[in-house]
Amino acid sequence: MYRHAMSPLVALVCLTGSAAADHMEFLRVAADGKSFEFVDSGRRFTPWGFNYDHDGTGRLIEDYWHTDWPRIVEDFGEMKRLGANVVRIHLQFGKFMEAPDRPARAELKQLQRLLALAEKTGLYLDLTGLGCYHKKDVPDWYDRLDEAGRWRAQAQFWRTIAQTCRDSPAVFCYDLMNEPVVAGKNKRSDWLGPSFGGKHFVQFITLQVGDRPRPLVARQWIEHLVAAVRAVDDRHLITVGLVPWSLDRPGLTSGFVPEKVADRLDFISVHIYPERGKIDQAIDTLRGFAIGKPVVIEEVFPLKCSTLELEKFLDASRDVACGWIGFYWGKTPEELRRSKTIRDAIALSWLELFQRLGPRFKR
Repeated sequence: MYRHAMSPLVALVCLTGSAAADHMEFLRVAADGKSFEFVDSGRRFTPWGFNYDHDGTGRLIEDYWHTDWPRIVEDFGEMKRLGANVVRIHLQFGKFMEAPDRPARAELKQLQRLLALAEKTGLYLDLTGLGCYHKKDVPDWYDRLDEAGRWRAQAQFWRTIAQTCRDSPAVFCYDLMNEPVVAGKNKRSDWLGPSFGGKHFVQFITLQVGDRPRPLVARQWIEHLVAAVRAVDDRHLITVGLVPWSLDRPGLTSGFVPEKVADRLDFISVHIYPERGKIDQAIDTLRGFAIGKPVVIEEVFPLKCSTLELEKFLDASRDVACGWIGFYWGKTPEELRRSKTIRDAIALSWLELFQRLGPRFKR
């Protein structure tokens, strides 16, 4: 349950925020090409944190960060206390762009406020953009754009976000899009994939590939958006959140084949939810994303397996991955223990595992 009064923990974070900010360093890929490090000290940095993608009622951050800012302050303090050093924030295209070439200044102001909070709390941000999770919030004009026009609008989004964030040490990375997919030869009528829990997490970057190789289209899209970011920010890392079926294997594929599209990316991000009794297969899939760049498991949760199996997967994944990001939806372990729902019981098992593994994984 959300507590409207500021907790002692959050008060402490606010009072000691300047000290946390003073010690935040910019990040880079380490010389080994398999991990991350702080730019000034050269110490290793291991991403270990949460997707802060919606609250307990399903609202996205832009739905309440103007009216309920204390909730976000408190949640950041709680995530820090749980042992996180990274928070993944999902930014919605329709909230940040009023027209193809006109950003929403009020939202950029809130983003600056979020950067300041992250610096005070000592949490790095994985800023994932171009979200269209709630279909009702997707502008009609955006859906009417053709492929070239849509890519230009997306580039403007990222140029604006990078311009806003380029001087903040609290940015871990820019994730160009959550789970992009290249369409096949048959023409689509909708840019969004099927909904899951009322949200559209998968998005198509083209409605029809024609005779173009799908990985080539994916690579051109990445290059287009990376160029937009690098025009204003040559410091922060860039990645893309890939579905596990991005690998070039028989069956369903996204077109984002890692070894064919990742030249301009600083590291590989993959979303993996191990299935019950198939932990070895999940590890085999993960190994397919090891192409000579750092690998971050950007989404993981006991959605399809037990917590015990997830722990086995996480332990085995350390041979490949150098970062792990789960989920936090605004309820602390103490609050979850008082709940009687299965959903909260699963969330509790995850947070307890997260706390227990943190000291070992962040070494």
